[in-house]
Amino acid sequence: MSALEASQVVPLPARSVLRQAWRNGSTLTGERTLAEEVPVAFSYDGATHAVLMATPDDLEDFALGFTYTEGIITTPAEIAELAVVSVADGIVLRMWLMGDRSDAFAARRRRFVGPAGCGMCGLESLAEANRAIPMARYDLEVSRQDIAEAVAALPARQQLNMQTRAVHAAAFWQPDRSLVLREDVGRHNALDKLAGALLRSDCAPAEGVIVLSSRISIELVQKAGMMGVPIIIGVSAPTALAVRTAETTGLTLVGIARDDGFEVFTHPERITSYW
Repeated sequence: MSALEASQVVPLPARSVLRQAWRNGSTLTGERTLAEEVPVAFSYDGATHAVLMATPDDLEDFALGFTYTEGIITTPAEIAELAVVSVADGIVLRMWLMGDRSDAFAARRRRFVGPAGCGMCGLESLAEANRAIPMARYDLEVSRQDIAEAVAALPARQQLNMQTRAVHAAAFWQPDRSLVLREDVGRHNALDKLAGALLRSDCAPAEGVIVLSSRISIELVQKAGMMGVPIIIGVSAPTALAVRTAETTGLTLVGIARDDGFEVFTHPERITSYW
């Protein structure tokens, strides 16, 4: 895969705006740093496939991760070229697929336009919402202490959220290794960016856990399953469908992970009792 230079300057992921605040009975005038969101189009072989509202940061990771978790490619090598192109109305992630993968994609091409983080807008059938994902491997175990450490590592690495208090994070945690983290206004986008970052690194998804700053929806379980991660940890609760999907695909789903503990919804056998 070769990356081409952007044709224009990509917008910054955050910007300061003037605002008036009413706090503690007083009016204050000043600036607030806000997360940026722009339309990001995914284009394959010259045709737009999807448009999502996203934070304009880590865009090559976003392009690669979305393309992978949506099943358009199975390896990064199946993208022949990738260009991040800034245009008047937003950003185009312009990709050209290798021959066989290009033919396969042409047979299943669909278009959709979705709001921030919408992972299923525009599906052509109800069956697509319950797409099959690989069964999770069972050779990873983590302790309660590991889960606590993984969750505790998240806030300090959320640099954009420290500035804006308005973005989601998805992180990959392994014991004794640096945390890999990506942020976005959309929780699905953050996970796709993380997927792309892992594909471009030496990290093996089956050997670590995903930590999410959001609730755990079905789309996040599906994307994590496509990545091959066996354990998902969220600081909020999962949906009922996310739990059913995790159960049938062998994923361990941990929710409501806070300073005082967590709740395990599926496959607790991967979590040891050591504290």
